[in-house]
Amino acid sequence: MKRVIVKFICLLIGYHAMSLVLSGQNPRQAPQQDNQGRRIEMPGKGPCPLPILPSLPAYSDSSFYAKKAVPHGRIEKVNYKDPDGKEKRMHVYLPPDYDRNSTTRYPVLYLNHGGGDDDSGWTLERKQQGGFAHLILDNLIAEGKAKPMIVVMPNTRGIATADPPVPGTDNTCSKEYINSIIPFIDSHYRTKGSREYRALAGLSMGGFVVLHTGLPHLDTFSELYIYSSGHISSETQAQFEENFKTLFSDPEFKGLFRVPLYMAAGETDIALYNGMKDLAVFNRYGIKNFWVLSDGGHEWTNWRRYLYQTAQVMFPDCDTKKE
Repeated sequence: MKRVIVKFICLLIGYHAMSLVLSGQNPRQAPQQDNQGRRIEMPGKGPCPLPILPSLPAYSDSSFYAKKAVPHGRIEKVNYKDPDGKEKRMHVYLPPDYDRNSTTRYPVLYLNHGGGDDDSGWTLERKQQGGFAHLILDNLIAEGKAKPMIVVMPNTRGIATADPPVPGTDNTCSKEYINSIIPFIDSHYRTKGSREYRALAGLSMGGFVVLHTGLPHLDTFSELYIYSSGHISSETQAQFEENFKTLFSDPEFKGLFRVPLYMAAGETDIALYNGMKDLAVFNRYGIKNFWVLSDGGHEWTNWRRYLYQTAQVMFPDCDTKKE
């Protein structure tokens, strides 16, 4: 009789566990141990369903940024004042139907240029020197592959830096973003003005804006995308980990990414090894990430492809207001 009861209880437990799996629930797992009795941390789900990254276009493909017979957004050049009162310019892409849909609010991608460039770089229509960002977005939105979004391209020349800050101590670039750029955009355009609807991306030197402004400010941004960037010297790499290790060790910090941290570099990219070393730091602290290795080098051919890929996973439909 006891044997029958034990079998019945085991069947009930097994049935309950299977029901949780089939219903899509993620039952709390007991701490696991290896064969030497050491505790193994079990990763949990992120705040949003994990997206599947679309494939990159082929290296020679230019169709995804061609000017097609689709609805087009428009680009504005606007001036704002930095925290010191100096007037500066930025480019702003407004999606198709922005003017027609006068009550619709939009998420915002803050997209940063590289060293030696300025706020015009991402919208230049030059194959060797420009990003064609507006046409990439026009085409993706027309195909239903990306959400209509505002894209803000500020000029961070002279304020973006490769020197890692201490979280909580903003550098000049972060101060300009938090105190000038974002308030200007939220007050002049119909934005969805909360962290769930702000993404930060950048190429090369602009990648340091993502690393040094985005990582300490996940109360402001919820998605970070780094194209062809990483700390250059062994000193700054070590300083980056030292300055950020407390933040990276915080379980709540790791749960703030609505999309896993994204890094990409080309196979012959001058920034490849730098990015891989930063990636090793993220992996060491268990920060979930997408790592993309493409053909090509440190060039617009890649950065356009990275924008095409990442724009399709930005601003997922999931309710994370409880954060």
